[in-house]
Amino acid sequence: MRFRLNPPSFVVFLFSLILAIVAIATLYARVPLVGHYVSSHRFWVLAAAYAALLAGVTFGL
Repeated sequence: MRFRLNPPSFVVFLFSLILAIVAIATLYARVPLVGHYVSSHRFWVLAAAYAALLAGVTFGL
């Protein structure tokens, strides 16, 4: 069985990129609005960014 991998849509890629940037930015600066939640759950936010990208590639979202 072979997997057909597709490039993710621009929206999924942008969503994943924003999640990853916000998670990494909380290491160096205070991020308003979502910074407290993201800084306390940084690993899971970054994992969600990669999971969204994986879903986009695997399922063609």
